[in-house]
Amino acid sequence: MFRNAVLLGLLTISTAVALLFVRPRHAEFLLALYFLGTVLGGLLLSFFMVVNGFVMVRKEGRRPANLLSLLLGLTIVGVLLLLENLRQSGSQAAATGTGVLLLLSAYVAFLFVCFLGYAFLYGRVRVRGDVDFVVMLGSGLLGGDRVPPLLASRLRKGLEIHDRQLRRGGKAPVLLASGGQGTDERVAESAAMARWLVDNGAPPAGVREEDRSRTTDENLRYSRTIMAADDPNYRCVVVTNNFHAFRAALTARRAGVNGQVLGSPTARYYWPSATIREFVAIMWQHRLLNLAMGVLLTVLAVLLSMPAWR
Repeated sequence: MFRNAVLLGLLTISTAVALLFVRPRHAEFLLALYFLGTVLGGLLLSFFMVVNGFVMVRKEGRRPANLLSLLLGLTIVGVLLLLENLRQSGSQAAATGTGVLLLLSAYVAFLFVCFLGYAFLYGRVRVRGDVDFVVMLGSGLLGGDRVPPLLASRLRKGLEIHDRQLRRGGKAPVLLASGGQGTDERVAESAAMARWLVDNGAPPAGVREEDRSRTTDENLRYSRTIMAADDPNYRCVVVTNNFHAFRAALTARRAGVNGQVLGSPTARYYWPSATIREFVAIMWQHRLLNLAMGVLLTVLAVLLSMPAWR
């Protein structure tokens, strides 16, 4: 649950605040260090994101999804410049705008750090005991019928889990390839995935296909139906790429899937944009709550900036 990520972040902040009270002599130094670290960290992050954005465009093309890291880097620079201009203005409107911008930026940054931290911890989880199914989530195909490197990473991870369970004396889990046929694809993703698995050593009798799904939610719901029909008490592992694992785990929980989600390796240059996309998707899933928090923080910033409240 994403609330666990938020609670972990709040616990970390509460601990830091408590330390300030325990060591009040160092409070000013720690606050100055935090402020300096935030500004420098923002500048370094923006530089890294801009560079990564150009790498993404060069290697993956100019699709909107590939521009996310570049846009984030430019946005951070724009926010810092805007804050500096507002600070120099000195007007009441500028003070109000500064407060609104700071609170909203802090809110989004806090959630993003929570997301990264909890996704990192979730990615350290390992499979415990035997599983009945290894579900591999599909993605787009190359040329309409070939498995691209991103999807091959998921299939390779699923095959490793299968082989590792056999080596320790467990039963062979079913390899369930999940993915329907897109409008630009000649075959269902599951068919291409199953062919890749067999070509790379999987036993044909141990590979099954779920070929109706178009989204991650459908991947998991349709796969759950297949698994539950075979064994109502099934246990499974769902495999996707590491940047997608946390959101897939949230989706799996809502779909009632009895299992955990593991991530497969992703090219380093691809990871930042993909992670931003996952974070935006989670923010959108909780859009009403985030909208309410945005309104609340805006009102709070306006009230705090009013002269009568000083």
